Amino acid sequence: MLNAMIVEAAKDNVIVAIEPIAKGDTVTYNCAGQEKSLTALEDVTIYHKLAACDIAKGQPIVKYGEHIGLAARDIKAGEHVHCHNLEEHRENLDAKG
Repeated sequence: MLNAMIVEAAKDNVIVAIEPIAKGDTVTYNCAGQEKSLTALEDVTIYHKLAACDIAKGQPIVKYGEHIGLAARDIKAGEHVHCHNLEEHRENLDAKG
């Protein structure tokens, strides 16, 4: 059983791998004080992300409570989340005042 870390569990929809994860591995993580697990659908490099839940195309990717981009396509729980399925999305800071 492998471990991963999730931060700001109420907002985050990705898990950060704290060790390399192989396709088919069970990943265990802490979410709001509860232990959860999922199966990795792909290999994930250490410090890369995997989806904690299904993420629809266009939905924000949230890591450490911050939006880091948008899903470029539908992403299934357990998939590697990286530049191949995440598109950059910059906030309009001028509009925030």
